[in-house]
Amino acid sequence: MKDMNFEEYEVGYNIPAKPGMSFDEIQTPCLIIDMDQLERNLDKMQADADAMGMRLRIHGKMHKSADVARMQIERGACGICCQKVSEAEAFARNGIKDILVSNQVRDPAKIDRLARLPKLGVRTLVCVDDPENVADLSAAAERHGTEIECLVEIDCGAGRCGVTTSQDVVNIAKLIDAAPGLKFSGIQAYQGAMQHLDRYEDRKEKIDIAVAMVKDAFQALKSQGLECDIIGGGGTGSYYFEGASGVYNELQCGSYAFMDADYGRILDENGVPISQSQFASSLFLLTSVMSHAKPDKAVVDAGLKAQSVDSGLPKVHGIEGVEYIKCSDEHGVIADPEGKLQINQKIRLIPGHCDPTCNVHDWYVLVRGDKVEDVIPVTARGLAW
Repeated sequence: MKDMNFEEYEVGYNIPAKPGMSFDEIQTPCLIIDMDQLERNLDKMQADADAMGMRLRIHGKMHKSADVARMQIERGACGICCQKVSEAEAFARNGIKDILVSNQVRDPAKIDRLARLPKLGVRTLVCVDDPENVADLSAAAERHGTEIECLVEIDCGAGRCGVTTSQDVVNIAKLIDAAPGLKFSGIQAYQGAMQHLDRYEDRKEKIDIAVAMVKDAFQALKSQGLECDIIGGGGTGSYYFEGASGVYNELQCGSYAFMDADYGRILDENGVPISQSQFASSLFLLTSVMSHAKPDKAVVDAGLKAQSVDSGLPKVHGIEGVEYIKCSDEHGVIADPEGKLQINQKIRLIPGHCDPTCNVHDWYVLVRGDKVEDVIPVTARGLAW
């Protein structure tokens, strides 16, 4: 982990814990990472990618942490994805050298910043789905004397960015290939809409459509003499499909590292939740009981300001018979019909959606057993421009 001078920080004022502290001394609410489980998750995904002969480009917009990204790269990941130029800049400043902005960059100021990233020794890639974007990217790259690699994005079912025909892919790829300062590097084809479908069969049905589109585009490009270094996509809920497709060569998984409650409920090919069969939760929102005035309910200090509930409420981890049932800005209410919880008791919550939850915290507290191992920053926390 990146060295920090902890003498500059005071627990409770600007950090939630310090290395060496016991679990019970951690200030709440905060994000904690079970390091043993995180390492198991990272090892499994890298092993799966290696076994399929796939490159793994991990999605940094999930954890927004240069320290976690380095752990993944040390295990064999080729680089990272992120969604914003500001995120890419934060990762680049912290030593990450291969960064794909897996999104469109259209604002002139943002394009100019993107074109400067290669000056930091960073392989810089971006997605394109509009011919007009090509000229703007080229002009910025020429202005700074740099090279931007471009992937043509296909909308293969997510209904967001991307073109929908192979001819459009070819047309944009040709423009990129001919543009000064740009390099055509392949295809971006991430099917995000199917990642959270519960049934394995339903996810496979959707990804089969995506694979057919990608294969057609790949052949159309090849017929024009345009080679793809990268054919990227794949997420925690589908990477085994892309890995077996025979056309994808790069995975872009993110949530597997932390495994939130929403992802954890989807089923594998045997009908078992993937949080039980593949990747267990390593990220928790640690909270403390602050009131138990009502005998059947405990109130904790993790409410809306400490998490995102867009994908559902968090799940209480490791305590049977209690349930997080509602929240307001500063409070969470846990149903506790048997009166199991005590004042100041610390409770691990599995966030409903890890990405936006991580984005509202400054720090991760790394825990091994009952001791704090380290405290690391959420490097790109809040960066959305």
